[in-house]
Amino acid sequence: MAVFHVILSWTALFLLLLIFISFLGYCLYVKHIHRKYDHIPGPPRDNFLFGHSPTFLRLMKKDDIIHDKFLEWAETYGPVCRINVLHYVAIIVTCPEATKEILMSPKYPKDIFYSKIFNLFGQRFLGNGLITARDHEKWYKQRRIMDPAFSSLYLRGLTGTFNERAEKLMTTLTDVADNMTEGSMLHLMNSFTLDVIAKVAFGVDLDLQKDRLIFPEAIETCLKGMLYKARDIFYEYKLKNRPFIKKVREACRLLRTTGAKWINDRKTAMQNGDDVPKDILTQIIKSAGKEESMTKEDEELMLDNFVTFFIAGQETTANQLAFCIMELGRHPDILEKVKKEVDDVIGMKQEISDDDLGKLVYLSQVLKETLRMYSTAPGTSRDVLEDIVIDGIHIPGGVSCFFSSHATGRMEKFFKDPLTFDPDRFHPDAPKPYYCYFPFALGPRSCLGQNFAQMEAKVVMAKLLQRFDFPLVPGQTFDIVDTGTLRPKSGVVCSVRHRDQNK
Repeated sequence: MAVFHVILSWTALFLLLLIFISFLGYCLYVKHIHRKYDHIPGPPRDNFLFGHSPTFLRLMKKDDIIHDKFLEWAETYGPVCRINVLHYVAIIVTCPEATKEILMSPKYPKDIFYSKIFNLFGQRFLGNGLITARDHEKWYKQRRIMDPAFSSLYLRGLTGTFNERAEKLMTTLTDVADNMTEGSMLHLMNSFTLDVIAKVAFGVDLDLQKDRLIFPEAIETCLKGMLYKARDIFYEYKLKNRPFIKKVREACRLLRTTGAKWINDRKTAMQNGDDVPKDILTQIIKSAGKEESMTKEDEELMLDNFVTFFIAGQETTANQLAFCIMELGRHPDILEKVKKEVDDVIGMKQEISDDDLGKLVYLSQVLKETLRMYSTAPGTSRDVLEDIVIDGIHIPGGVSCFFSSHATGRMEKFFKDPLTFDPDRFHPDAPKPYYCYFPFALGPRSCLGQNFAQMEAKVVMAKLLQRFDFPLVPGQTFDIVDTGTLRPKSGVVCSVRHRDQNK
């Protein structure tokens, strides 16, 4: 028995020694990484081992915007700014030439962060869809399948459906105005964009009472889970977070089971020769059928992209619309100017045509300026595997480069008086921003749905401006909240009133 205890003691001692040596070896490796990259400007690390992650955790606890910190660091340390977390190194890049070189080239893959949202706490989330796929060939095959569903010709045919869904929102706003009540524009726009993406993309009419509560809540839960997982490496190991992690898994399952049902129902209908909507889902299934081979993984990828489109097509556009309404409420001169354009182009028409949208030039400027100040999807990143020189600084390969459209959109060096809302920055005759404005990213990996989103936004804003006044309710904050995407914290509460067309 004594011998047994001696063996156990020696085994425990050996394991402790092994752990200590491993930890020491890891610390030496972290020190090596520091020496390799510490010539790059950047803020002092909070901690030798954890680097800047304590700063990120403090910001999250205070509900501050991490991209504001990126902006502060970029202005302090220059167009190349180093960040450390454990042995990982990331570079915040605000140099337009480097932004152009890296984002416009297919040779720089999405960074390792995107593998973290393959699943959320063990439940498949975005998988290997268009946003997350790191392998160029796998991404390109998916993009080839999806492209026809987002062509300009096809999208022009959706204008009628955009009008139809926007009219439903106008009916809701009429009730709000008739009852002389207040409305959260963020909530209303979330309902509208959810309605649009479900109908236009997937041919589904949602239950207005039930689904408009379930799906936005599931999307917000998943986005928060993504945010916490990305910024706190120990989040899922803390017992206090277990209830929320369970909610995230359930939300992921809801979105994916919904997608699987809608896809399978459509495939069955197409196989049976039934009439099916000429929507994005039908286009995707038809394009996929033209591929030489469709594996089980390809089927899973269709589901990944369903979740991607369902979230991206609803969340970011709703946030943009709410921010746009907020800024128009704060700038009556701009509001009057865009109202006049809508009156001149649309008049009293209910059906807005594709030609009408093309004539709403100032409204386009307003929407672009909204995305400059409030980039709802605030950044993207790429892995730089080989050595590169940015702004005269040698960057050894093996880092992630992060491009914050929120930061560059608010930098004085790119936009004079950047915190002033000025749609004339995007006047057709104004100089185009040089690789410092990219709310939909840039290059081959830019957002596939950007034209879809902007058509949708123009239709609903034109109808809103045509029919209603929407002064902001006093006393609310104009702060931003980061929930994975950026959204207005207050919800943009307005007193909705019918416009006096005889004025």
